[in-house]
Amino acid sequence: MSTALLRRIFGREEVKDSVSETIHPVLGTVTLAQRRRNRRISLSVRPDGRILLSYPLGVSRKRALEFLESKVEWVMLAQRKLAERREDRRKFTDEEIAAMRKQAKEVLPPMVERLAARFGFRYGRVTIRATRSKWGSCSPDNNISLSLFLMALPEHLQEYVIIHELCHTVHHNHSARFHALADRCMGGREKELRRELRGYGFA
Repeated sequence: MSTALLRRIFGREEVKDSVSETIHPVLGTVTLAQRRRNRRISLSVRPDGRILLSYPLGVSRKRALEFLESKVEWVMLAQRKLAERREDRRKFTDEEIAAMRKQAKEVLPPMVERLAARFGFRYGRVTIRATRSKWGSCSPDNNISLSLFLMALPEHLQEYVIIHELCHTVHHNHSARFHALADRCMGGREKELRRELRGYGFA
């Protein structure tokens, strides 16, 4: 008897992950992701305003959409806040950017040095750039580049970005081992801090 038949008989037929879209009358396009790794229904608004509704395999599409319906006002508020934050970043004057660059050069390299020493990382150079597409990056040579716009974030999110890049000096990818290392360094709060950072607009 085949494995597939046994699974059907005993109710253990494997269901694959699926991703689809639906059009909500108020919110517009919503991406639905049904995944084995999900343990509960969750809803998120991406930096560009896109909506992602994730739910476990054991939850029906109808139940997931009912959850979405109960969160319509929350989604609209989250999208409005994201739009306001994006607008705020566009309002920086040349003088303000120059001041932020000066402050970033004074504050961020010592912060990198302090966090690297605390967690035992080694890195190359630290450069400050006016990058708007991402908060930071780590080169194959372990040189770290940070956006001067980090100065617009609270300190705990500045540290999150720096630790994230320092972890890339060990794992130059976003593998499970990378996230496990980052989570240990962040006291088990990596996912929480990542979600919070997304609210500020960069991917």
